[in-house]
Amino acid sequence: MEPFTPDSSAARPAKLIVEGVSKWFTSRAVVQALDDVSLTIAEGEFVCLIGPSGCGKSTLLDIIAGLTKPDTGRVLADGRTVEGPGRQRLVMFQESALFPWLDAFGNVMFGLKLRPDLTNAERKEIAHHYLKLVGLEKFEHAHVHELSGGMKQRVALARALAPDPQVLLMDEPFGALDAMTRDQLYDDIQGIWMESRKTIVFVTHNVREAVCLGDRVVLMSPSPGRIQQVFRIPLPRPRDINSPELAGHASRIAAALKGTRMEAASE
Repeated sequence: MEPFTPDSSAARPAKLIVEGVSKWFTSRAVVQALDDVSLTIAEGEFVCLIGPSGCGKSTLLDIIAGLTKPDTGRVLADGRTVEGPGRQRLVMFQESALFPWLDAFGNVMFGLKLRPDLTNAERKEIAHHYLKLVGLEKFEHAHVHELSGGMKQRVALARALAPDPQVLLMDEPFGALDAMTRDQLYDDIQGIWMESRKTIVFVTHNVREAVCLGDRVVLMSPSPGRIQQVFRIPLPRPRDINSPELAGHASRIAAALKGTRMEAASE
């Protein structure tokens, strides 16, 4: 991969605008998950959301996806209010959620049902392309039980990318994988992002992962979730998660994260 230095997101048009979003959930008690969250994400930007458990990261991702409605505020995608799920904003979860009765190729083809404008021959060509992009061209006909955890997530990534969404929303997709597999996927996702320049919003608990991948890292406070601080990561790509330069940024964010936890514990 050729080195790539992130440009300023201020020069690019807004792709997503989160305006004053708050959300409550009611079970045995009323719990506020998000409190007046506002965030603008530029077209082609890679933004990582990080924070302690229960800070509302995944809830915010679901609201951006249109899977959950905010109680107050709104989300705009390309200037239009998000009213529900749409093909232009696809979600990749921690679990690959592949169909076990289909092989890798069939799972990617299933995702392409979201593109009724394509012929079946075009869908097949696209499925081949994205499986090759994630390094699985030799495993197209392998079934889910024959794939490792990392390979399943690669298939899930290919399935999410194949319909050509404008926004990819990723909810801790590498959290259940071993360290070696995660390191390889960090390289893969950086390469794919540098080629496609998709707008990506990525939820993680891992500070180094956030710094390795993101143009910006958004630190959220404990429940109810608010935006505590935003860190810009000016490091060129591809980034090595073990590099000293990356460790310096990660240490600064980890200290801020520790501070938010201590503040919450003292309240």
